[in-house]
Amino acid sequence: MTLSKWTVNIMNEHMKAKNSFHIYAMITILFWSLAYVLTRLSLQYFTPFSLGFLRYFIASCTLIIVAVISKIKLPHKKDLPWFMLAGALGFFFYMIAFNQGQKTVTASTGSIVISTVPVLTALIARVVYKEKMSYLQWLAIAIEFAGVTVLTLMNDVLSINIGLLWLFLAALALSLYNLLQRKLTKTYSALQTTTFGIFFGTILLAVFIRVSVREALNAPAIQWLYLAILGIFSSAIAYVAWSRAFAKAEQTSQVSNYMFITPFLTSVLGFIIADEVPEPSTIVGGGIILSGVFLFNFGGKLYGALCNKKNTI
Repeated sequence: MTLSKWTVNIMNEHMKAKNSFHIYAMITILFWSLAYVLTRLSLQYFTPFSLGFLRYFIASCTLIIVAVISKIKLPHKKDLPWFMLAGALGFFFYMIAFNQGQKTVTASTGSIVISTVPVLTALIARVVYKEKMSYLQWLAIAIEFAGVTVLTLMNDVLSINIGLLWLFLAALALSLYNLLQRKLTKTYSALQTTTFGIFFGTILLAVFIRVSVREALNAPAIQWLYLAILGIFSSAIAYVAWSRAFAKAEQTSQVSNYMFITPFLTSVLGFIIADEVPEPSTIVGGGIILSGVFLFNFGGKLYGALCNKKNTI
């Protein structure tokens, strides 16, 4: 058996039923990357907070319809505070902090700071859930972060100001949301955790309802199409898949690690949808990121298999 076929076999075994979180995580990252492109197009008309409310309002309506048809059960009273916290952290506070941060820093700086989410998630999961990662996985995270840095800074500059604090708070909020999803999916289905989380987040975002309705009523048809995609695919479906990934994965970091792919995939989709020509840094940084993701998910298995193969020779 050639080395390439042997490697593919190892990957196929790793992607089987028990580890099918890979598929759900990749679906989420694809739709989230699409959201970055469509958000840029939507912000040509909507204000950031209006867009946030309308996006999650559509997602809430979609999920509630599915929940009613599926006859899912309401959460236990003792768990309501956790769902409220998930909605506040993952949708309301994250959006506020991220938008405030992006006002005063470059897009590149914002991308790098938000890319610390997998690192923060892994560190907090180690303390809260006692989850441990191998040296290879920590090396993979370092490689991925280096790839994001190359992708974003090769043709831009790093800006340092108060916006950094807001962005780090946004990254922390998203990391804590990831950990809450890990906790809630042990008791509830992915549909339940997503529906109730987004619902409570939308209630908080309703403070922007007045300006949102005014902008929506005068929006051109193409903007409604962007809203529909953002609400249904990049929110409802994406977050259900994300929760499903956490439910199936053995470690929180195995899922959150896929977030490193987002900047690269966003650049690719930007080229396909919005004719944004990728820079050489996209190719270089993207290659580094993908190699890191491969090392994180398959490095341990391949290393162990290589050692076993050597011992049998």
